[in-house]
Order: sequence, then C-alpha cells, then structure tokens
Amino acid sequence: MKIIVPVKRVVDYNVKIRVKSDHTGVDISNVKMSMNPFDEIAVEEAVRLKEKGVASEIIAVSFGATQCQETLRTAMAIGADRAVLVETNEDLQPLAVAKLLKALIDKEQPGLIILGKQAIDDDCNQTGQMLAALADLPQATFASKVEIADGKATVTREVDGGSETLALTLPAVITSDLRLNEPRYVTLPNIMKAKKKLMDILKPEDLEVDVSPRIKTLKVTEPPKRSVGIMVPDVATLVAKLKNEAKVI
Repeated sequence: MKIIVPVKRVVDYNVKIRVKSDHTGVDISNVKMSMNPFDEIAVEEAVRLKEKGVASEIIAVSFGATQCQETLRTAMAIGADRAVLVETNEDLQPLAVAKLLKALIDKEQPGLIILGKQAIDDDCNQTGQMLAALADLPQATFASKVEIADGKATVTREVDGGSETLALTLPAVITSDLRLNEPRYVTLPNIMKAKKKLMDILKPEDLEVDVSPRIKTLKVTEPPKRSVGIMVPDVATLVAKLKNEAKVI
C-alpha cells in the first residue's frame, strides 16, 4: 500500500512573527523556515505504519517554491521513500492544494493519505476535508490513534468532551492531531541518505490544475496589545470594574 503525505514549508514555530509595514502579509525575509509540525507528525505516522509492514511506499509531496525541496528532504530523512514537488510561485490556498493532491491521487493511487490537520501559518484546517470531498474518500480528522488492518483504518479522534472511534474503508484521508505521536529525531546518516532519494518536480500545468487564488487578503495587522492587569481589593470592586469598565456583565 502506498501512503501519500503532504508537507508544507512554514515559518518555524519558534520564530516571533512580524507583520509587514504595509500590512500586506507576514515578513518572512531572513526567517527560519521548517516543516509544519502537524505534517511532521503525519510523516512519522506513515513511517511507523511502514515499519509495521502495513505500507510498502511513502511518498512525500509539497507545493510551492523551489525551497520546498528542503522540506521534502527532511520528510525523506524521517523515512519517506520518494518525493514530489509541484513547483509554483503562486500563493496557494487550501482549495488549490486539495485539487493538486486530487490529481496526484489519481496518478499514484495510494491506499492512504495522511496530512496535518492544519498549517501553523494560516490555521485554515481545510485541505484534508476539501481533498476528501473532491476525491470522494472517507475521512477522519484530528486523529490521535491510527490502526490499519484488513483493508480498513480504525481512527480514534478527539471531540468535545472525549473521543470517538471511526472505522474507514481504504483508501481514505486522515488528518493528524498533536497527540498522534512524537516525531523521531532526524539523524545525520538519514539526512545524507535522503539526498540520494528520488524527487520528481512538476508544475501545476502538468497536473492540469488551476491554482489561481480565489481569496484576496485585504489587510494583516497584529493583535492589539493587552493592558497590564491590576489587583482589586475585593469582589465588589471586581464586579464593578467588569460592569462599568470592561462592560462584560
């Protein structure tokens, strides 16, 4: 069984985000970039499934600029067998990514697609759901446990107030949550091996997909700074401030 794992190149989660002076977006010049953490969890889960003998091949895929090759090499260092980069300088939105993934699914015919539940740059949480709809595949989002047996996937997912377990017929789409696993440390030998693994580079036109943006960002601003908290002497003063100043009661 093949597993496709999409990975996204995002600003590293340790970096403090700066908004551009013209408010057109986030400043990413000279900023450390890395693999989206949720996607890293997805790659790790795919590798674990292969180590159990469930999967025969793991294909990491990414969409974007040439620099995304670094992210794909990281995925292959974790354990992906080969990679596909759909190279474009367009500002890709979730629907465009889902359409590109649908085209790759038609081409590769995987038994499972595992991807992060959302990217930490836009926090859209849309690509997995859109892909499942476009490809007409069953889906399980926010997975905290995945088991594959007898052509079915059993997925435990977190919901409000607890968890639920779903049984999916393969092929299927699964999105990973933080508690699914803890990604392994990438060793230097595996980084060197990843450099020799195959990476195909395509264009959106090769997959006959229109990736033109359908949503325009009008303005990006930083959240308002919070004022310093104060101490109140008693409950009556607290209630008065909440009512008269904060106006929340």
